[in-house]
Amino acid sequence: MQYFTADTHFFHERLLGISEFAPRPFLTVEDMNQTIIDNWNKRVAPDDVVYHLGDIAILHTRPEKIALQKIFEVLDSLHGRLVLIKGNHDSRDLFKYLEKHNHPVGNHMKFEFHDVGVLIKMNHRQYYMTHYPMMLGIVKQIVNLHGHIHHYAVPVKENINVGVDTPESDYLKHKPPFGTPFSESEVEEMVTGKQIDFAKRQR
Repeated sequence: MQYFTADTHFFHERLLGISEFAPRPFLTVEDMNQTIIDNWNKRVAPDDVVYHLGDIAILHTRPEKIALQKIFEVLDSLHGRLVLIKGNHDSRDLFKYLEKHNHPVGNHMKFEFHDVGVLIKMNHRQYYMTHYPMMLGIVKQIVNLHGHIHHYAVPVKENINVGVDTPESDYLKHKPPFGTPFSESEVEEMVTGKQIDFAKRQR
């Protein structure tokens, strides 16, 4: 199975409580981290693939090696193989550390790295997966999955925010618990729901 997420922001203290940008009702980063880990692992199996579209974690502990080790330990505790697309808060040093400590999961490596984005075909559509929202113009059967904007949504039906804070999960009949990566069927449901919503607005 394939799953999709973004903007986990593990260890990011400034998002705790009532933040204007991405309010998260947790008292500690440990509680937030564990909630995401638990909800992630309830859904994702060890041999599944999760596309993480950037902004993995923010931790300014010094020396930096300690921070990188802590982030690695969290990511390594998550089920599945992680295809990581670099976000604006993801340092080159983090990717180098993860690559140095990469290890096999079945016939593949735990981590796969991409600086800009990934293109896949799924459910008769092409999905461009990037951290930042892309403006694709007038296209057919092409959708941009992205993160970056937390609890905002791009007012374009071809753009779907799959971050953990996304408001576009409102298109789902059954919203998964916080931090749960979205399944292929949930992405399809969000795409269809947004298309229907925009068609109603144009009447």
